[in-house]
Amino acid sequence: MHLSRRSFLASSAIAGISTFSISPRTLSGEEPQDAGYSKELGVAARLFDGKQCWVHPRAGIVPGAGRDDAPRVVMTMNTLDLDCSDVFKAMYDLHTDDLGKSWTEPRQRLALAPRTEVIEGVERPVSASDFWPTWHAASKTLLGTGHSIVYTPDWKVVPNRPRHTVYATYNATRDDWSPWRKLQMPAGPKFAKAGAGCTQRVDESDGTILLPFYFQPPDSNSQVSVMRCSFDGRELRYLEHGDELRVEDATRGIGEPSLVTHQGRYYLTIRHNQRAYVTRSDDGLHFEPLQSWKFDDGADLGSYNTQAHWVAHTDALFLVYTRRGLDNDHVFRHRAPLVMAQVDPDRLCVIRATEQPLVPERGARLGNFGVTHVSPKETWVTVAEWMQPRGCEKHGSDGSVYVARIRWKRPNQSA
Repeated sequence: MHLSRRSFLASSAIAGISTFSISPRTLSGEEPQDAGYSKELGVAARLFDGKQCWVHPRAGIVPGAGRDDAPRVVMTMNTLDLDCSDVFKAMYDLHTDDLGKSWTEPRQRLALAPRTEVIEGVERPVSASDFWPTWHAASKTLLGTGHSIVYTPDWKVVPNRPRHTVYATYNATRDDWSPWRKLQMPAGPKFAKAGAGCTQRVDESDGTILLPFYFQPPDSNSQVSVMRCSFDGRELRYLEHGDELRVEDATRGIGEPSLVTHQGRYYLTIRHNQRAYVTRSDDGLHFEPLQSWKFDDGADLGSYNTQAHWVAHTDALFLVYTRRGLDNDHVFRHRAPLVMAQVDPDRLCVIRATEQPLVPERGARLGNFGVTHVSPKETWVTVAEWMQPRGCEKHGSDGSVYVARIRWKRPNQSA
């Protein structure tokens, strides 16, 4: 699929044209606690033509590659076929060199395009998806990780399919990506269906990477772990993995884990069909027993069957998520609005009085998003209006790709 310049311009808006501030009041209408930040919301692109929309917009930085020593912020996105479920036929990127005042037009990246593989004797398309670019400081490389999706020859999702963690690197000088590659995992059936789609990673000071992933061993539901990897600027290598976390129930299991480090400890948030889970660790590999996410008053958080991610500041830890109870019963799985709240890292709960909206609800789901540490002054949350099911646009959604800019009152040294 190729978007012509005319069709893109007809369905997109450059950030800066659509930028507005968000009220500092919480969702309950109360004045929030001093969270130490302000917010601004912009739109980097739009696509909704009844056939496609953008999904999975996540960004990484290349320090100093922008204008006047600003970072270049590079955002990758998949196209979604609206007639199907989770059919991603192309990956695009766009970037800004002036901290979001202007963005390039989205361009299809052939190095990240689907490929044809022979699987069980049948030629099938395989896409790289659920991608997340993050700057790897030790190698000075923008490294994106995600996972592969195997389809039938006519582009239907295969229920019982192999899955791999995939990765690629970005070259700012050439403004291009390396062809995506598969991470080699230990041999055997345990990791035949294992991938790091939509997962937020931690890069250690020695250059090793703690990459959360989920996998489905034979005759089991999905489980979660964190692998330690080496990366030399070109090749990502598996070194080891930690605890294999699971929930014993009749659901499909747990998945889409995201990891963060804050004040010397590691925190992991995990998706489950019925609720969201959280746990913590002293080393990023071995974790306490899972517990369900709750507010500080003991009530269930109400987030379920979708991902959540972290925003870390030197002084505080935040969770970004969607949940029930926000006048949003008309939204698929209550996946909008997108909200952020401070976390109590000792009690492992969300502080209700700090919950604030980041991106408004306009009928479309907002559950697939990313977080980017842009500078000590700013952290960005990027998300697209996922234009399914049909008719969600009647509430005002139009396929916008949002950039929610969190501006810190005190410099943030968390990377």
